[in-house]
Order: sequence, then C-alpha cells, then structure tokens
Amino acid sequence: ALYRRQHAEHRPRAIVHNAAESHVDRSIEGPAEFIQTNIVGTFSLLEEARAWWGALAPDESTRFRFLHVSTDEVYGSLGAADPAFMETTAYAPNSPYAASKAASDHLVRAYHHTYGLPVVTTNCSNNYGPGQFPEKLIPLMITNALAEKPLPVYGDGLNVRDWLYVLDHCDAIRAVLDRGRLGETYNIGGHNEKTNLDVVQVLCEMLDSARPRKSGRHADLIRLVKDRPGHDRRYAIDATKIERELGWRPQEDFESGMRKTVAWYLEKGVRA
Repeated sequence: ALYRRQHAEHRPRAIVHNAAESHVDRSIEGPAEFIQTNIVGTFSLLEEARAWWGALAPDESTRFRFLHVSTDEVYGSLGAADPAFMETTAYAPNSPYAASKAASDHLVRAYHHTYGLPVVTTNCSNNYGPGQFPEKLIPLMITNALAEKPLPVYGDGLNVRDWLYVLDHCDAIRAVLDRGRLGETYNIGGHNEKTNLDVVQVLCEMLDSARPRKSGRHADLIRLVKDRPGHDRRYAIDATKIERELGWRPQEDFESGMRKTVAWYLEKGVRA
C-alpha cells in the first residue's frame, strides 16, 4: 500500500533500490532480518514496480528503469593473486548477508527475463564517506579514536577490500541509470585495494594531524581482535565494463576521499 501511494503521488520514472540490511557481523548473529529485508523486501518492491510499470503509458514504460544496487560480496573471496571480480565471475556468497544479496540479484534478473521488467544491476565495492552508518569500519574507527577508545581490527588486519568514495558511487549509479543496457550488470569499484589495517593506520595518521591526542598517537589505540567467522580474505573489483561502456571513472583516490571523510566527521563533532 505504501509503495502504491508513493507511486501515485510521485509518478517515478525510475526506482533505485538501495534498501538493504548490510552489516556482515549482524547477519552472522541474526540472519532472519537479512532474509526478510534483502530477499522478501526485494521481491515486494519488484512486484510493486512491475505493477506500476505495466500500468504506464507506452512512452513512459519505455523510459522506466529499475536499478538494483548490490555488492561485490556475492562473488565470494579472492586469493592474493586472483584476478579481480568481473561481471561474469560466478557467484559464491559466504556470509548470510552475501547470500541474501545474491538471492535478491537473481530475483531482479528473473523479473527482467520473465516479465520484461527494465532492470539494471550494479555490484559495488566497500563504500565510505560522510554520513555513513556508524557500525561500519571507517566511522566506527573515527568515533572510537576521538573518544580515546580501542580501535578493534579483525584477525591479522590483512583482509583486503576495494574502497569506493560514496559520491563516486552516486555518479556511477546515475551513469548506469541513464545509459546502462537493460538486463546488464555493472561492477563499480574505486581502484583502491587496501588491507583493513592500512585503512585504520591512514585514518590514524590523518587524525594525528587534524586532532592530535594529548599523549601518543591514534595508532596506539589499534587492537587486533578475534577474527569474524568466515571472514572473506580479499575483494577486488574490475570496473572495466562501466568505464568502457559508460565513461565513468572514480574522481577520488583513497587519500583524497579519506581527507574529506575525516574532515566531515570532525566538523560534525561526531561522538562515539
């Protein structure tokens, strides 16, 4: 009912499906919410989108798009020498979160192939930037550091992720929405492979410059803690397809994006 009221009021030309439960730790502790939100929620939205699209006038239905935002975690884990994930990489999700997103991806593609719903899918690497939910790595480390709390890093700290600045991700979504081919998938990455320990150390160095501790360095707060169950070792995105077909490329490197992120949190006076 809510979807229908929103559709009737706003008459959307496109739906960008960003809604998801996305924290891997919480998916391990309680997967039910992830199944309900990421799988059943996507199914519900697809049904409403299909009904809305089917009722549009021909010229409007031709222009309509359903863009599904997903994750690189659906592809599983990489070894140190493995090539980066491509759109053709086989799915191998390892966590309840990743499995729920993989299922939602398959539902979206099924609605395209079965009903003709005009969909496009994006799979992105780890996002960071201003306003991120505080349970995520970078905002958690910033808030803990500013509060003089320990900075917990899983395992040996050498798990690798590809980091994508949030506004670069927004630009990529816009490009796919405007020019992406229907039924296709586009991987979005920042070309910034970093170990978790590297990320936290860079963050600490920036905080040392911008907001020095009274005694010692922020890196002194880093603590290696028991690893997450089933912790994927490495993710890496090959973004060649979106760069070649749509002309998108990230504008921020990791250093510039992190400087903007740290500055935002310091300006907002974020508390742990």
